[in-house]
Amino acid sequence: MFKKLLIEQLQPGMFVNNVIKQSGSVKIKNQGWVRTQSSINNLIHAGILEVEIDSSKTIEEEIKAPATPELPAKTEKHDPTHASVSMENEIGKAKKLYGEAKELQNKAFDNIKAGRKIEITPFKEVANGFIDSIFRNQDALACITRIREKDAYLLEHSINVSVLMTIFAKHLHIDRDIIHELATGALLHDIGKIKIKDNILNKPGKFTESEFDEMKNHARYSKESLEEAGLSGIAVEIAGYHHERLDGKGYPYGLKGDEISQYVRMISIVDVYDALTAKRIYKDDMSPIKAFKILKSETPESFDTELLNQFIACIGIHPVGTLVKLTSQKLGIVSKSNFEKPLKPWVKIFYSAKHHQHTPIKDINLAKKSCTDEIESSVKPEDFNIELMRFLKTAFLN
Repeated sequence: MFKKLLIEQLQPGMFVNNVIKQSGSVKIKNQGWVRTQSSINNLIHAGILEVEIDSSKTIEEEIKAPATPELPAKTEKHDPTHASVSMENEIGKAKKLYGEAKELQNKAFDNIKAGRKIEITPFKEVANGFIDSIFRNQDALACITRIREKDAYLLEHSINVSVLMTIFAKHLHIDRDIIHELATGALLHDIGKIKIKDNILNKPGKFTESEFDEMKNHARYSKESLEEAGLSGIAVEIAGYHHERLDGKGYPYGLKGDEISQYVRMISIVDVYDALTAKRIYKDDMSPIKAFKILKSETPESFDTELLNQFIACIGIHPVGTLVKLTSQKLGIVSKSNFEKPLKPWVKIFYSAKHHQHTPIKDINLAKKSCTDEIESSVKPEDFNIELMRFLKTAFLN
């Protein structure tokens, strides 16, 4: 019996009858069984996206064979909200990691300006730190990404994309080794922008045709810089192709459709989402919900519909770290997502919009039956003269 599967659904012991969809140039000529997870990982690295299996030839013993020592032998139901430590215990480490990443970005920019190669090893170490933190409690780093400085976009954007890509990949059950490549590549995906002239990079108005042509080269510059530094594989792929679009109207290479891998499709979504929700010197930030609507309006032409739905599901309609106003006119920060009821997350309230004053900090589970409060809208901290980092220190770090 023939059945189509996404490559992530393929399991050891299954018989691959045909490759249905792939983004890479490597062709699979022979049918056969995939007997190990390593074989499946090789298919993923080759750009295979979808296969046809013959379920009548599945070797059940292979699927049920004990897993390697570092993985659990029993597959449990995925719980995206699982955390091994509390938000309070993790957010201090997350803030420190984020600061280290910003320092590293600054150093990398200085190296490129001076004509020196980028040191890749420190970025790999930071990526590992992000992964460890996110697997302990993804809400901590997710929360930090929501606190932005409008004059630090170039530094913060790549860090935020790396954090969000890691959360996204974790949600999709992607192998940790590949998550590490994704996190590393995302940290460096915009490194080529340092070669763009400041008057173009920071221009508030519309680009001229020649300016836009130069701006489009930043992805090419990123790819070239990473290759010169000795990086290869998925990390370089997502850095070089993150502006490609499914309809072929992206840049700088004009890739389209099956030429664009799942990983590039992922970062194209995350990159645009973070850019839309960022505050810049020349533009205001956008609410996550509005950003999602814009991304939705550009599917399936530019973005992968299913991957976009998965991304929204994993970070939430009201992402952790979002400042919201409740119908009670209380303000609070979303502190924990609710994946079963996305509109009813946990909120840590601390301010009365009605009386314009701080109130005792209190955790509210909006999904609780006895709770009559609801989220009215997301709001901006500056509208109420609120410093989110100060609140986070009070609520989580003290």
